[in-house]
Amino acid sequence: MEHELVEKEVARKSALIYLPISLGAALLFLFAATLFGNYPPVAKIGGAVWVGLLSLIVSMPLVTARIKRLRSPSS
Repeated sequence: MEHELVEKEVARKSALIYLPISLGAALLFLFAATLFGNYPPVAKIGGAVWVGLLSLIVSMPLVTARIKRLRSPSS
């Protein structure tokens, strides 16, 4: 039972880190595409969604592993 609580805590803390990272990357892309390019709105929004999804896929396992390593007791 305690293991499940630890896993829930790790998942919650990880989500609080990797979701803002992904959202920030998507917003940064949208800002850059708006500022430096003359792209249609569909391309900007589609690109932002794509960047957000890819950064979520990459950051989720990295952040979760880091949180687990910080959470585990020292050997």
